[in-house]
Amino acid sequence: MPRFELGSYVEAFILWLLQNAGALFDGIGAVITAVVEAVTVVFTAPPWWLWLALLVVLALLVRGVGFAVFALLGFALVSSFDLWTETMETFGLVLVAALIAAAIGVPLGIWAARSRAASRSLRPVLDTMQTIPAFVYLIPVVLLFGIGVVPGIVATIVFSIAPAVRLTELGIRGVDSEVVEAAHAFGAHPRQILREVQLPMALPSIMAGVNQVIMLALSMVVVAGLAGADGLGTIVVSAVTQLDIAAGIEGGLAVVIVAIFLDRFTSALADRPDSSLLAKLRARRATAPTASTTAAPAASSGAANRPAGAAGVAGVGAGAG
Repeated sequence: MPRFELGSYVEAFILWLLQNAGALFDGIGAVITAVVEAVTVVFTAPPWWLWLALLVVLALLVRGVGFAVFALLGFALVSSFDLWTETMETFGLVLVAALIAAAIGVPLGIWAARSRAASRSLRPVLDTMQTIPAFVYLIPVVLLFGIGVVPGIVATIVFSIAPAVRLTELGIRGVDSEVVEAAHAFGAHPRQILREVQLPMALPSIMAGVNQVIMLALSMVVVAGLAGADGLGTIVVSAVTQLDIAAGIEGGLAVVIVAIFLDRFTSALADRPDSSLLAKLRARRATAPTASTTAAPAASSGAANRPAGAAGVAGVGAGAG
């Protein structure tokens, strides 16, 4: 059987893109670089103790004292490793990649939830994106965008976008159909139903997808370091190449602390007040059983006060039936 040269065709396509759309990729790379640099400046310019205090306050407001203590001890430990700047660079890189992946993945998940054809079309693409090793598609990304932070960001987005799509679709499809029908009965527009009913009820699943996006983005830190991005990935790559166990342990522990903080923080964002339309629907469903139970005693008392002749007539009618 003759060999199918799939790799050669893909390589020819990538080279064609580089020759004919090089300016487009240069523009995308310039925008991503500017955004990452701006976010990195925001995280690295202030003194470390100022950001530490802010992270502790955010942890206290979001999840309480226990999470605040973890943030204080964890990031103080990172600062004692002299890895604060690298940790904040990784923080910015993961934040940008996760936001872009969620901004693309959540709308795709909504589209897939509303269209069976879209769901069937996206499924094999998502399977391919999740199963291909990151180093494989890092090669064309580096060829298109060059060495630096941009190929690391792009590879991270491609690798981590699938959970946002899948869990958004799963959450919206899992919304109770009776609630959606009640919203239709209220006269709500489909966009209003999506915005005020389906998305709030699917929010735990969507935020679980965002959590997975962040975890996968953090797992790509080393790959981004290989591509030339700054941050903890550079520390880990250097420790591996130099067989520096101490630096590898400290860099890996810093990644773990950032991962736990972002995971707990994003999971807490799912707990928010109901929207107005969803609150009305839930209030209506809550009062419906009450109305039925209050109607039952009234009916029974009426039957008790009914004259005997009427009861007899009812019994005769029932027997005749």
